[in-house]
Amino acid sequence: MPENAAAYAMLLATVLIWAFNFTVTKYVLTHGFQPLAYSTLRYAAAAVIFSTVTYRLERTLSFSRRDLPLLLAAAALGVWLNQVAFTYALTYTTASTAAIVMGTLPIFTALIAWAVRMERLTAGFLLAGAVSFGGVSLVALGSGNNLSADLRGILLTLLTAATWAAYSVAIAPLMQRYSPFRISAIVLVAGWLPLLATGLVQVVHQDYSLEPLVWACLAFAILGPLVLTNVLWFTAISRVGPSRATLMTNLQPFLAAIFALVLLSERMTALQVAGGIAIGLGIVLARRRAPVAGAV
Repeated sequence: MPENAAAYAMLLATVLIWAFNFTVTKYVLTHGFQPLAYSTLRYAAAAVIFSTVTYRLERTLSFSRRDLPLLLAAAALGVWLNQVAFTYALTYTTASTAAIVMGTLPIFTALIAWAVRMERLTAGFLLAGAVSFGGVSLVALGSGNNLSADLRGILLTLLTAATWAAYSVAIAPLMQRYSPFRISAIVLVAGWLPLLATGLVQVVHQDYSLEPLVWACLAFAILGPLVLTNVLWFTAISRVGPSRATLMTNLQPFLAAIFALVLLSERMTALQVAGGIAIGLGIVLARRRAPVAGAV
């Protein structure tokens, strides 16, 4: 029992860190950092730190050549495309809106798993998907005068969820041959290279005379969501199992929205709140299929 209590504490800490990262990223992007410059620096540091930690744990980062295409695909989806979509989503819409829309992640994960014939879809799940995407429509319609900008942000948030879902499905067969730490280390390094190519112009022209709080936020975004949570998440899963662990990730969108509403003084319309409730209902309806969560 004490061991399980510690595992659940790790899960709660992980979900809180992931949720808080929406507010942190929005703050950084509105206080001087360009989107791709931020992601490029963040993932460069995370790749170095996590690779070092993994090598000290396992004494190797090797992998089979036959797995290289899948690893590169996972890196492109889970780091490169995911981060381009995520940072620009938070550039165009609020952190609370993006957080709520990210609740569609388990829906995307199941749809992609079905598309590659890894799972079957039930009628109940199709209903859950329809309810969740109906909720997204309400969130968009509730944007009012900011519909144009928010719609871009919402679409990019959906792309963020879809790319992370595709990444989660892509690494499933790799998890049978490698530890999650080695996969994460390799993916971080491989995904950072195209991210650097895409963001190099912003990195070069970025004004680095930023206030200390911005740099503190960057440090948190590196050490928290990308390094510490990987260790906490997989340690907890090894103790309580993935099904119980992933149930707690249902809290992430709503905790993230609360952080943004309180700390960034954001507002949500009644229609957006209704949309968030609909997305949450979709999560509940889809609960038989445990969602795959992760950092952004």
